[in-house]
Formats: sequence, C-alpha cells, structure tokens
Amino acid sequence: MPLKAAPEYQALLLELQALDTRLGQLAHRAARLPEIAALQELTGRRDDMQAIVRDRTGAWEDAKAELARTESDVAVVEARVARDRERLQSSSSPKDIAALEQELAALAKRRSDLEDIELEVMQTVEDRAAELETSRAALAALDASIVDAQAARDAALSAIATDREHAEADRGTVAARIPADLLALYEKQRARYGVGASHLERGMSSATGVMLGASDLGRVRAAAPDDVIVEEESGAILVRTAESGL
Repeated sequence: MPLKAAPEYQALLLELQALDTRLGQLAHRAARLPEIAALQELTGRRDDMQAIVRDRTGAWEDAKAELARTESDVAVVEARVARDRERLQSSSSPKDIAALEQELAALAKRRSDLEDIELEVMQTVEDRAAELETSRAALAALDASIVDAQAARDAALSAIATDREHAEADRGTVAARIPADLLALYEKQRARYGVGASHLERGMSSATGVMLGASDLGRVRAAAPDDVIVEEESGAILVRTAESGL
C-alpha cells in the first residue's frame, strides 16, 4: 500500500532537506577551508626550509672542521719552525746550518700558503654561518606564521562547528515532528540518491531543476493530497505546496 502522510508533514521534509543541505555545505566548507590550504602551503615551505637548514648546518660544520684541520697544519709547521730555529742556534756545522736554513725557508713558504688557506676557510666559515643564520631566521618566521595560520584554521573550524551544532539541533527538532514511516522513507531516499525531498515549485523539481513533463504533472495532479510521491528522476519525495502550480 502506498505511503500516505498529511501535507503538513510532507512539507516538514523540505525543512529537513534544507537543514541536511546546510549540513552538507558545512562539511564541504570544513574540508576545503582556505585557512587549511594556507596552513598546508606554509607547512610545505617549512619542510623545505628545514631541509635547507640541515644542509647549511652541515656545510657550516664542514667548513669549521676544515678550518680546524688547517689550523692544526699551521700549528705543526710552527712547531717545526721553532724546533729548527732552536737547532740552528745550537748548531756549529756549516752543513747542518745550510740544511736547517733550507728547511726553514721551505717551512716559511708552507706556513704562508697555509695561512692563505686559513684565511679563505675562515671566510667560508663566516659565509656559511651567515647563510645558516638567514635560513634559521626564515624558519623561525615560518614557525610564527604557522602558529597564526593554525589559530585562523581553528577559529574557522570552531565557527563551522557552532553552525553545525545549531543545524543538527534544528534538524532533530524537525525530524521529531515527522511520522516515523515518512521519516524512514526520506532517510532511505537521501542515503541512496543524495536528496531526500524535492519541492515542486511552479511545475519544477528543486532536486533536478527541471520542469516536470505533462504526463508526470498529470500523475501528480491525480494523486491525493496525502499521497507520498517519489520522483522517478531524482529518487526524492516530491513535496507539493501552494507554490507547486498544480
């Protein structure tokens, strides 16, 4: 036996559908918030900057290690120079003196070369330190921006949650006024087709946005006011009101 429900109960389905549409819109909005996209973009930039900081930290540490090695080489040469000078002062052999003077000349050249290298490496250490400081500052700025973006996202989600709570409360109130069998059919059709109720307004179905054909309109006109009609095109319950144009 076809389902029957008083027109005023069927009209409540339009309120219910409007609330369900609103809830769907809120869910869609929550999943596509520009605040979420902005946060994701900042997070991606932060990941990239973290990688840069890691790379620059490694480059800075490598430069410092190279400087330490160069300084160690300079210290070795200086120790040999001091040793040879001491030996030179205590030597009386012309042959030994000549050999020591030759070695001291070579050591002086070696120390000069190492000092030039040391200066270059020191400059490299300063450059790498400056690059690292710049990237660390950029990372800190991104961290601050992320905190602000998270706050903006949370505020937007909180506003949506409040709207959703109100809509759900209103939905519960409206649903409680609808007969159980009519509500069950609405829920079934909505779960299956995405829309549970469609308003027939001036011959047009709100679910499809299409005017009903002459045969369909004839079938609707022939139905009793309390007949529950399921629209074939959308699968939704077709609700008739004074604006239906029948």
